[in-house]
Amino acid sequence: MTLQPPAPPRGTPKGADAPQPRQQQEGGEGRRGSGCASAQARTSPRDEQEGAGASASADAEERAGTSGPRRRAEEAAAEESPVWRRLLLAALRPWRQPPSDSQAAEGQDQAPLLPPGPARAPARAPAAARCCHGGSKMAALAYTRGRREINQYFSVSSAKGLALAAVLLLAAGHAALRHYPGHDSCEHLVSSGRFLGERVWQPHGCMMHRYRVSEAKNCLIDKHIVFIGDSRIRQLFYSFVKIIDPQFKEEGNKHENIPFEDKISSVKVDFLWHPEVNASMKQRVKLWTEEPVGKPHVVVAGAATWSIKTHNGSEEALAQYKTNITSLAPLLEKLAKTSDVYWVLQDPVYEDLLSENRRMITNEKINAYNEAAISILNGSTKNAKSRVKVFRVSQLIAQETIMESVDGLHLPESSRETSAMILMNVCCNKVVRPIDGSCCQPLAAPTLIQKLAASFFGLSIAGCLVLQLVHRHGHRRSRLCTDVEAGEEKKVTPAPSPCPSQVVLQSCCKLGLIMTYFYLCDRADLFMKENKFYTHSSFFTPIIYILVLGVFYNENTKETKVLNREQTEEWKGWMQLVILIYHISGASTFLPVYMHIRVLVAAYLFQTGYGHFSYFWIKGDFGIHRVCQVLFRLNFLVVVLCIVMDRPYQFYYFVPLVTVWFLIIYVTLALWPQITQKKANGSCFWHLGLMMKLAFLLGCICFLAYSQGAFEKIFSLWPLSKCFELNGNVYEWWFRWKLDRYVVFHGMLFAFVYLALQKRQVLSEGKGEPLLPSRMSNVLLFVSVVSFLTYSIWASSCKTKAECNELHPAVSVVQILAFILIRNIPGYIRSVYSSFFAWFGKISLELFICQYHIWLAADTRGILVLIPGNPMLNITVSTFIFVCVAHEISRITNDLAQILIPKESTALWKRLACIAGFFCALLLLSSIQGERRR
Repeated sequence: MTLQPPAPPRGTPKGADAPQPRQQQEGGEGRRGSGCASAQARTSPRDEQEGAGASASADAEERAGTSGPRRRAEEAAAEESPVWRRLLLAALRPWRQPPSDSQAAEGQDQAPLLPPGPARAPARAPAAARCCHGGSKMAALAYTRGRREINQYFSVSSAKGLALAAVLLLAAGHAALRHYPGHDSCEHLVSSGRFLGERVWQPHGCMMHRYRVSEAKNCLIDKHIVFIGDSRIRQLFYSFVKIIDPQFKEEGNKHENIPFEDKISSVKVDFLWHPEVNASMKQRVKLWTEEPVGKPHVVVAGAATWSIKTHNGSEEALAQYKTNITSLAPLLEKLAKTSDVYWVLQDPVYEDLLSENRRMITNEKINAYNEAAISILNGSTKNAKSRVKVFRVSQLIAQETIMESVDGLHLPESSRETSAMILMNVCCNKVVRPIDGSCCQPLAAPTLIQKLAASFFGLSIAGCLVLQLVHRHGHRRSRLCTDVEAGEEKKVTPAPSPCPSQVVLQSCCKLGLIMTYFYLCDRADLFMKENKFYTHSSFFTPIIYILVLGVFYNENTKETKVLNREQTEEWKGWMQLVILIYHISGASTFLPVYMHIRVLVAAYLFQTGYGHFSYFWIKGDFGIHRVCQVLFRLNFLVVVLCIVMDRPYQFYYFVPLVTVWFLIIYVTLALWPQITQKKANGSCFWHLGLMMKLAFLLGCICFLAYSQGAFEKIFSLWPLSKCFELNGNVYEWWFRWKLDRYVVFHGMLFAFVYLALQKRQVLSEGKGEPLLPSRMSNVLLFVSVVSFLTYSIWASSCKTKAECNELHPAVSVVQILAFILIRNIPGYIRSVYSSFFAWFGKISLELFICQYHIWLAADTRGILVLIPGNPMLNITVSTFIFVCVAHEISRITNDLAQILIPKESTALWKRLACIAGFFCALLLLSSIQGERRR
């Protein structure tokens, strides 16, 4: 859903955002570690100011009689102290003594993890003001020094090391838990869980799927399921049958057997009335064990309250219950060898609502009967785990909902439906294998392509380790050594920079380790997963937090033009963070939030049209190298994930979307006649030619938008169908493309108009200057604010998603343009940006793609659980690891792009031939794999 939209070309007279998805300028920010380096470079002006202030304070200290040797002694003692003590001393040092010039430069060797704060030029204040505000100045200086010390000891590199250590520890912990009994997802599904809100049940550590009628029938074809027990089991039977046939009515004699059969799917579900554990129930189970055929596939049994009621809760009845269930347990164990057998524990009652003839049914009695059943059933086999599964979860559900009961004994309908859905998950997850049903689902066998990918990454890791050992051995031999005779040190030749093949090997090694983490998170049964649950606080509270952080970390921009590089990176960053929160909170169920997120997606596509058009219009660079660079940076990670995670290309829908739109923009502008700004400056005729090109593009968009058949025929052709099909058709691709079909064109048109106005010097883009004359600026600002709010009001008043989506393509540009004008008309707003948001904007593409598998889970349907039982700590740790991984993948992509897409034409065409061969082999393997699945 997020594009890493292109950045503006350097030297662009208009400040236009360049069309590259990441740092694209050769020799510039596209190099390895450029994001960190640029963040570090931004701290320099402020550090110089702080250094100057520190020198002035040092002079004052000398005049006050403070000796330099004592200060150096204190600093030397602090250097020998632990890191935590040094951080504390750094924060307190300005209160004791001002920093020196040399100390002001600390923390610059590594890229800081924290974005730099606002740069402020020191201003000379009157003596009275300096006296009154001295404390605040010292506090600010203490904060600045403390942050610099943190950046020195906790850089991006150290953060990634910490993330790696956390992954190893968590993986080892979860692997160890798997060896303890009762820690498989099937056990969790029937024995533990909690409510998310009022009606959403969350099993411990796994996801529960809500089955539709068609799914339930397909799963239970030719199956026979039996419910045997009292009135509570009868209720469970009714709820289970209604999943298969919602029209089934609860009617007939309640104290007799009730059959159900769906002849189309050959599903039989029977209820057998046996309210007590006695000889009658024992005889029924015995007949099943002796029958060679016709045994039920699933048996759900349970009874106790009838015994308590008929025997007035006597101790003799409990003793008889224990005797009867003791004789029944071996038969159930024998039946469980060929059928799935579940014993349902008795739910608690709401004693205040019980009628007079049920007053003897107390929770104390129910607990005694449940304890007897558990101890006897679990102890029915010696030296082996019982095959009879105890269904405890209905008891946990009833503890939360029994107050809503009508008679105090029977559960409300919503609770019965939850228990029935849990039973359906137990029976069907292994058959249907739903993506969002991880409970009780066996692991899928790796595909042929996945095995080949594992072999490749394994060899890369082994080769990298060998290379490291060789390098370390050579480094040890060339280390500085003292010449004993001459008493001098021999000079060592500086280590040469790694060759391209070494960079590729190291990148593949790191990528292999990262892909292993991806696989463990979302394909292996190692880490836990949970369902999403939306609340207003889960969405809006994080939004407020990141807004405060983004406003706090602000800086002056290097340029003050409209949509300059820093501003577009900031825009991408805060939009990406909002979209991430939207996904993890499950806010798509809240329509106003959904519609505003749709605008953010459209804004990314708007930047695609704006940035790529600006680049081609200004630079006129239509070479193949430029195209390959953009396509590689956009698609590299997605192609790797398609192979490793066994997902189609269209699954990561936003990358195909921006890829196709980039190619459309390129073809539109590259076809004859190629019209650029330089050519158009000589004659207005070329402007007319460009407008005709844009008009033709708009006509093609409208034709495809209203001709679904033509659209599907085009993208159903082989090999396009391999890229754009999802679940056997291209409807999803059609829906995604149609939803934002005009916004890229709007971005191109805006870029053309803006650059034309800028060329004619209509706009004032100086620092602090309003974009237009004062009166016009005020009018446009007022109109923009009104338009922005009007769209929000409309989006909040929509009735359905279908209605909103129908109008969205035409009206989304209103809020986008309103935001651009609000952000750029006032000069003082245009001259600053948030370095916090801009940092995330540089890796927004990787953040969007990585969230599918290592932040969310089950292909975005759930949430990854690394630390169970503590949601806040879990989301903190998983987010930290997720961001570190995304940043490292961004660096790997930049490194490989520089090597695999060379500038030299002959070498580039050879690489393209190799890449084409790779994709042909991939298509062949995919076809073979598809035939095996059929």
